[in-house]
Amino acid sequence: MKNDKAARDQTGVGELRSSIDLWDTITQEERRELACSESEKSGAGQGDGSRELPTPDKVRKLQITLYRKAQSDKQYRFWSLYGEVQRADVLETAWRRVAANGGASGVDGQTIEEISQNPEHTGEWLSALRKELQNKSYRPQAVRRVMIPKASGGQRPLGIPTVRDRVVQMAVYLVLMPIFEADFHPLSYGFRPKRNAHQAVEAIREALRIGKTEVVDVDLAKYFDTIPHQQLLQQVAKRVSDGMILKLIKQWLRAPIVEEDGQGGKRMKENKVGTPQGGVISPLLANIYLNPLDHAVNEGCREKPRLIRYADDLVIICRKGEGADFQRRLDCWLKAKGLQLNEKKTRLVDSLKESFDFLGFNFRWQRSRKGTLYVHTEVNSRSRELFREQMRFLLNRTTTWRSSHEMIMEVNRSAQGWGTYFAYGNSGDIMNKLNYFLAHRLRQWLWRKHGNPSGRYKQWSDEVLHTQYRLYKFPTYYARGFG
Repeated sequence: MKNDKAARDQTGVGELRSSIDLWDTITQEERRELACSESEKSGAGQGDGSRELPTPDKVRKLQITLYRKAQSDKQYRFWSLYGEVQRADVLETAWRRVAANGGASGVDGQTIEEISQNPEHTGEWLSALRKELQNKSYRPQAVRRVMIPKASGGQRPLGIPTVRDRVVQMAVYLVLMPIFEADFHPLSYGFRPKRNAHQAVEAIREALRIGKTEVVDVDLAKYFDTIPHQQLLQQVAKRVSDGMILKLIKQWLRAPIVEEDGQGGKRMKENKVGTPQGGVISPLLANIYLNPLDHAVNEGCREKPRLIRYADDLVIICRKGEGADFQRRLDCWLKAKGLQLNEKKTRLVDSLKESFDFLGFNFRWQRSRKGTLYVHTEVNSRSRELFREQMRFLLNRTTTWRSSHEMIMEVNRSAQGWGTYFAYGNSGDIMNKLNYFLAHRLRQWLWRKHGNPSGRYKQWSDEVLHTQYRLYKFPTYYARGFG
């Protein structure tokens, strides 16, 4: 069955996207991430894979060559890639991207700041790393594991490779990504050039509008932590026959994990399954492993459902009455691949009767003022509450010792990063309410900071907050065209 041509660009619904110009510009997803606060960008374990800088011409030419070959011959296996990875310009590009992304140190304690203290030192460090690759003495180090809070509660493990390993992983990513990009399905949106979450949102809206109203809201149980190494390597080897590249990936997958025991001690354990979240290469490997599922559902089913995926978040949208069977078949496919559904969170939804969430947005059918049914898309309640909690944490009695300028800069960084992503679809009314909430919180904070003077609403009116103090204001015009 041919592709159902459901891949839509958010600015051009119905227009199929070409992948040949993937290396020309920074993606919209990257621009969104670059708008986040510096503290978020430098947090422990932030991945490097999806955040990119413009690619130098020679490296881009290499990527285009690899992409075109992979696109023209779907059975071709690339056998001479290790030499490209150790090229000086590829390693320098990899270093610049890792450095721009920031992130914490690995088990060796070496930081990006130490390596980048001056250009001469950075050049020597890269030359030494290149020599290790050339004489094949490079060996990955253990991965430092930290636990970070989940938005839904609880914690999830994040693996942090050393800076040295992240640079080599990025170099391999730069070479492998265009090869597998030629194979990836157009309805896969996570960690790919020129693809972002908003396009996935638009693909869902389009599928619902054409009559596919039943939704299998899928939750994979610990996907990154349960990918079987052997089956993943077999999937990579379908396109790559270079033994050194396969050896590197195998070493990264099997690198031991170092955990802190909570009492200042550390313990090391084997990594027999999974690819660490936080590793540069992990998002690409995760996409490679699920790519057969994307094609099987979107192209191999006579019912013509649509599986829309962003990394390990996915939904299957189909016609009424078909969802239960797709859920059963999906469960069988995942078990054969060593994966599992989270049965408590995976659910079947009749979108005409109830809403569902995906990537922080809520989708529901609603009537417009003219009485026409449309797919109402807005930031979901959980994402709104998490933002409010963050602002309450920043703007409270215990932080009034900080300068107004410093506090508003931090508030604006967080609010702008959040708003750039969530001020989308039919979220105009919500953004208006959040503008009121944010102005009120800052007004209360300034009032307490300055000793509770009278006339707080006159002294710190909305106009004063947004003009004199330059408080960020959420845009409210995104609702246009979505009714």
